[in-house]
Amino acid sequence: MITVHADVVGSLLRPPELLQAQKQLAAGALSPAQFKEIEDRAVDEAVALQEAVGLEVVTDGEMRRESFQSQMTAAVSGFGDFNLDAFLWGEWYDEHGVQKKPRPPRLGVREKLARQRYLSVDEFTYLKAKTTRIPKITLPSPGLWANFWSGQHSKAAYRTLDAFLADIVTILRDEVAELVRSGATYIQSDAPHYGLLVDPKTRRFYESQGWSLDGWLSAGIELDNAVINGFPGVTFGLHV
Repeated sequence: MITVHADVVGSLLRPPELLQAQKQLAAGALSPAQFKEIEDRAVDEAVALQEAVGLEVVTDGEMRRESFQSQMTAAVSGFGDFNLDAFLWGEWYDEHGVQKKPRPPRLGVREKLARQRYLSVDEFTYLKAKTTRIPKITLPSPGLWANFWSGQHSKAAYRTLDAFLADIVTILRDEVAELVRSGATYIQSDAPHYGLLVDPKTRRFYESQGWSLDGWLSAGIELDNAVINGFPGVTFGLHV
């Protein structure tokens, strides 16, 4: 028997106050302590909203992230120069029609990855203290980081895509272990690119990174399993 339930996939819209505070922090108009007060308040409101509508599982709305996957680049050095377009390139559909954004030409990991801190443990610890419901934390799927490997720019650090993604898996698996140690019982892996392989244009990009379609499907599953295997009692969600 399959039990089905619904919960927030992770992200909620950031309130205007938080968006303005992010700009003020970048401009030096807010201190880190002042900014954290505003950021914490946005998380508190996100939690309260989810509890008010009766959700059994809540997230922090990913209020502290520039992108759903940016906690990796914020916590780990070696990714080179990039901006938000690194996470948003491609074709997107919204109320205005098709939006197109090219992949940044210089995107690519440049040095061996080195974790400077945990990615999401602090987010989880704060969330856990703010809710009586099940706190869910989200992590980026390892396969989507193929976007940050480049045959032109990355080979001095990682000769192959496989070697790069092996280090990504190590970082993510260490993160899961620390989250579980901190009390996490529900962890979601976000946006493995299985669905994007249906689009011929997107598939061509991934195949240009050195793997066939079959390789992407089989290796992607192996990568996801390598992160989540061996943690009994923990629920792992998959956002495709």
